[in-house]
Amino acid sequence: MCPPMSAPSPAPKNRQELDPPPSNIPAPVGAPPEPPAARRADDPTIAAKLDELISAVGGKPGTFDAKLVKDLLTTGLKLIPDGRDTGELKLIATAIKELRYAYRVFGQYPEPHKVSIFGSARTPADHPDYAAAREFGKLMKDAGWMVITGAGNGIMKAGHEGPGREASFGVAIRLPFETNANEVIAGDEKLIHFRYFFTRKLMFLSQSEAVALFPGGFGTMDEAFESLTLIQTGKSSMIPIVLVEGENQTYWEAFDDAMRKMLLARNWINPEDINLYRIFKTPKEAADHIVKFYHLYHSSRYVKDDLVIRIKKPLKQADIDRLTDEFRILIKTNSSSPAKIVQRGPFDGEDDHLDLPRLSFPHTRYKFGLIRQLIDRINECEA
Repeated sequence: MCPPMSAPSPAPKNRQELDPPPSNIPAPVGAPPEPPAARRADDPTIAAKLDELISAVGGKPGTFDAKLVKDLLTTGLKLIPDGRDTGELKLIATAIKELRYAYRVFGQYPEPHKVSIFGSARTPADHPDYAAAREFGKLMKDAGWMVITGAGNGIMKAGHEGPGREASFGVAIRLPFETNANEVIAGDEKLIHFRYFFTRKLMFLSQSEAVALFPGGFGTMDEAFESLTLIQTGKSSMIPIVLVEGENQTYWEAFDDAMRKMLLARNWINPEDINLYRIFKTPKEAADHIVKFYHLYHSSRYVKDDLVIRIKKPLKQADIDRLTDEFRILIKTNSSSPAKIVQRGPFDGEDDHLDLPRLSFPHTRYKFGLIRQLIDRINECEA
């Protein structure tokens, strides 16, 4: 019982983005009018030529995917009459190239779950945190997962040593003082070099089903708060974030104390937001927690106003009713949808994981920290 409280189609990914599609976004008020040009980039004649180009490389004009590519091409053409300078054009072009290449690399490994490991590049090999990161990486590999790190030394190298080269990805950043990948991942086809931090962080978080944070400096804190912010605001899928350190270390204890005194005590975060991260004293406890997160829970997405939670096995109706009572604050009340959690099959328009049952409800789209607690409750239920 649930306790109270032309080209082949890509394989479906485990991870589904929680971010709902935008709707009725107004035009920016402060944007200057587009300057006149010989022909607008969205001119019907230009649009027809873009359809021809898409068809020439194997696309199917009229499909949603082809429309997205067409939007990308149209936006690129608009940069010319916009008069963007060379530096801006280089940034946009490089970012798109980096993302395309990275998606191609990760696309070769769609099935295994992946965990991103963040931590200091300065952690020495004889430090307890280093040993903990190495052990954690091995435990995740033993559980069938792959590991993503920043490919540098310290915690990143330890995170690769545990699972080994075969089960590791390296997401490296080009820096003047850190130019080489560690010897575990150097030369591997799963090592990706990035120019920009924002594209690198996007790949870290979009490709991970969990995040493991080990002690580190500014970069680690940046990655910690980026992960927490995206999940807290519903812009990223709900995933487990575990805070791990070596034996007899107190780094995360101090971090948690600061979050409670600096943020929670001032009401700058909600009480449930503290539960978006969990602190573990041993790598095994952290690894077990991540694996348990996907015991019954599979993934989440939005279909219009409904939050759809895919689960691996159907739940008993009594447990669903109990979940409705406990998490009623998350359910939006309206005349067309019942104010309860319902179990159902896939919605019209869903095209992946169609064999999995769903729990769905119209979501208020706030208090995302409680979504994490809801998933924990689901995983405690009997299938």
